[in-house]
Amino acid sequence: MELRINRRALIGLGVAAALTASSLALLRTDSGNASSHREAPAIAGDPRNDNTDVYAFVSPDKAGTVTLLSNWIPFQEPQGGPNFYTFDTKSRYNIKIDNNGDAKPDITYQWTFRDEDRRGTDTFLYNNGPVTSLDDRNLLFRQRYTLKRIAHGRSTTVVSNGVVAPSHVGAASMPDYGTLRSQAVTDVRGGGKAFAGQSDEAFFLDLRVFDLLYGGDLSLVGQDTAKGYNVSTLGLQVPVEDLVLKGDAKRNPVIGVWSTTDKFNGQRHVQVSRLGNPLVNEVVAPAGLKDAFNALRPDQDAGVPALVKRVTDPEVARLLQSIYGIKAPPTPRNDLVQIFLTGVAKGNGPIAADLNALSLNKDVHGVRPAEMLRLNTAVPPAKDPDRLGVLAGDLQGFPNGRRLGDDVVDIALQAVAGAARTGKLVPGLTDKVDANDKPFGQAFPYIPLPSNVAVNQR
Repeated sequence: MELRINRRALIGLGVAAALTASSLALLRTDSGNASSHREAPAIAGDPRNDNTDVYAFVSPDKAGTVTLLSNWIPFQEPQGGPNFYTFDTKSRYNIKIDNNGDAKPDITYQWTFRDEDRRGTDTFLYNNGPVTSLDDRNLLFRQRYTLKRIAHGRSTTVVSNGVVAPSHVGAASMPDYGTLRSQAVTDVRGGGKAFAGQSDEAFFLDLRVFDLLYGGDLSLVGQDTAKGYNVSTLGLQVPVEDLVLKGDAKRNPVIGVWSTTDKFNGQRHVQVSRLGNPLVNEVVAPAGLKDAFNALRPDQDAGVPALVKRVTDPEVARLLQSIYGIKAPPTPRNDLVQIFLTGVAKGNGPIAADLNALSLNKDVHGVRPAEMLRLNTAVPPAKDPDRLGVLAGDLQGFPNGRRLGDDVVDIALQAVAGAARTGKLVPGLTDKVDANDKPFGQAFPYIPLPSNVAVNQR
């Protein structure tokens, strides 16, 4: 599969890459921030504001809707009481949508939280008996949330008193956690559903990639590092027409998706977390850019030459060549520019012009390079999804959005090795973790129920 490159977008990238060092002022931010699976120094000590993964896909069981999921608070040990895991009541949690290609949020769904704590000074327990419903008096702590939709300068409350599904304490405390999960799914004003609560960590991968790319021996891979851990999920299922440009779904049904956390620093809210495509800050941005990357808006990305260069000349490609002898494709890596910064230009197949390039001002050549997850909402759900997504010919998979079952580590490794350019997979280049340890649900929010068994007992 040849990925045809958008020439004007790449010229824009070339101009950005030629900017003077003054552009690095964008990286000198006062917010002191970071994001994702502990991949940036600052956020490693602030897990409640640590955004871990974003998923965006056409809902497989509900035509005409898109499901958006974003996770926070990584590596939750299920037995981590007595306070367990809560959203930060002083922060704003956002899922943002760009639908016109300017890399700025046209729509923001924003959650804010408040605590209801009835424990007082009489008990250390999270609950003092079996919890069979979200309003059970035995549940001594819970959170509620307000969800707003912000578009065109107007803020509308679409959920006013949502209840967060509690942490899964255990079978004695919550004998039917599935019922609690179901009760936490609520209707969204204007159409759709929302969810907030604990879930299984559905990102399956062998994180020993940081040990010099699996210790220099790919025969040792195959351990799902995230198995048994939980995360905290915010989810939406909304009609496609609520996300794409009004009356514009047939012209370009592509949306850009990313999530952020805004933390109150005593004076104002500042962005301390940003996430779009998986693994970008972890293995693309160098250590010196990691905190700063998470302060940036997507529309600022192309103005940071040091960041653009990490895409056009990726470090992982050089490591694959030096450690495993896998020859890296020549630079500049315009194929990776499409995957991470502009969207993929297909040029043939069911999508006539582009797979998920997000056009600006009705000109598909006017894409503003920006790191975000891009989803073509017109591509229907695959009847037989392939974990390797677009690289395997499954156009509904990553990097066209991201489904829960997409094997993004293998996809990313193969793409960096040149598979998106050659159309051929590199044999043996895999972390051998091909699926999540728990099955996904058949209805919203799809992500599995959280585990209640200690990780070291699994």
